[in-house]
Amino acid sequence: MNREFASNAVLIVVLNLAVKSFYLFGIDRTVQNILPPGDYGLFFTLFNFAFLFQIIADLGLQSFNVRNLAQSRQLLQKYFPHLLGLKLLLGIGFLVFTSAVGYWWGFRSATAWYLLLAIACNQLLQTLILFLRSNLAGLGLYRLDSWVSILDKSLLVILGSILLWTPGLREHFTLWWFVGAQAAAYVLTVSLLLIYLHPRLERLQIRFQRATAFSLLRASAPFALVIFLMTAYTRLDAIMIEKILPNGTTEAGLYASAFRLLDASNIAGYLLAGLLLPMFARQLKEGLPVVALTRLAITTIWAGAITLAISVFWFATPIMRSLYTTGDAYSGEILRWLMLTFIPMSGGYVYGSLLAANGNLRPMNSLFAISLLVNAGLNALLIPSYGAPGAAIATLVTQSLAFTAQLLLAQRLLHLPTAPGLVLRFAALAAILASAGYYLQLPTLAWPWLTKWLICLGIGAAAAIGLRLIDLKNWLGWLPKFKSL
Repeated sequence: MNREFASNAVLIVVLNLAVKSFYLFGIDRTVQNILPPGDYGLFFTLFNFAFLFQIIADLGLQSFNVRNLAQSRQLLQKYFPHLLGLKLLLGIGFLVFTSAVGYWWGFRSATAWYLLLAIACNQLLQTLILFLRSNLAGLGLYRLDSWVSILDKSLLVILGSILLWTPGLREHFTLWWFVGAQAAAYVLTVSLLLIYLHPRLERLQIRFQRATAFSLLRASAPFALVIFLMTAYTRLDAIMIEKILPNGTTEAGLYASAFRLLDASNIAGYLLAGLLLPMFARQLKEGLPVVALTRLAITTIWAGAITLAISVFWFATPIMRSLYTTGDAYSGEILRWLMLTFIPMSGGYVYGSLLAANGNLRPMNSLFAISLLVNAGLNALLIPSYGAPGAAIATLVTQSLAFTAQLLLAQRLLHLPTAPGLVLRFAALAAILASAGYYLQLPTLAWPWLTKWLICLGIGAAAAIGLRLIDLKNWLGWLPKFKSL
């Protein structure tokens, strides 16, 4: 399983970093730079607002389907038509609920309300893509799922590039063009996935039977609550920024510009979590030990996360200035705290996937409910005094507490051994990077900031290998497997 994880992890991470990084920094960043600051700030606020309720369109069906198919792959034909019918019904409920609550919350102007509805439609399409992809992962088609994971963003990169860089179009570009391009990419992706899945089914049809629907909802409800609570305490900050601060949309735009880098960093962690869930579920179903796969996943993810987060911490301001027309020391401060959040978030992907695969959803729900309350309280306390950087600090504290709790919960419920030696090696890596970054960022060292940042990343990579967090011998042994990908 370690070989399977490693080979597919490399494929999915390389593909997604290439495509989604270009989307985030080539398309999404360009959209923010050419639009008025308040416009993108409104889009980011509405996106996060709709994202809070996106779980209504899924109610845990995706995670339930992955775990179920990974354990019993013959269930595809039995449940797919019922799950698809239920998804469509839930999607309608999501659109009605989000638009109604948005109007009540204060998005009552025609521009804001219609934009919220359009964003919600796109998010509904995204949940449908993830549901269709869950059938690939559940069936063990990890390599195909890796390629499909970049399909929607690849199409969006093509459409966005045409709109942003075709002479005569860029000058007239609006936020609605961006939302429309997203919709077109998602509809095409859904269509292609349905075409692929069709031969694996007796026939592609939609069924809705009340008894079956209720049975599926009861089974998926715990997954739904986990996803909702996790989403809420990671997306609440932008909404509270817009609501609390007098210049809320502008501050939300600055927060969005820094959050984009955290989002890009999280690509690898999020994708590896999607890869780990069916693998953990299959191992646990067959009574196989999960310690080796867990150790490989956390060392791989944290070697990269600690290196990237601490390196960005020291050079946050020049990074923001180089990326955005509004980049300055203030936005650099937001990025500094947000990037440190990447460390506990990436660790949570590993242990959260393990707990979900083991069916420990009730304690996870209690944990995330507490995290939501902590995050809301910290945001209410810090945003009025510190603005968007206060929200970033609240996110860092919340994610750190949530990860620690998930780690302790996994150790207790799955009897995972403690690894003080591994903790010391992670601490050593962080100390080396902190020292190197502090020295490199000194103005007395008259090198370009990009050179110094790349050196810091190189030091982190070398230290991770030297501390045997990345075992080159094992990874090189897996290289023959990569040739067949």
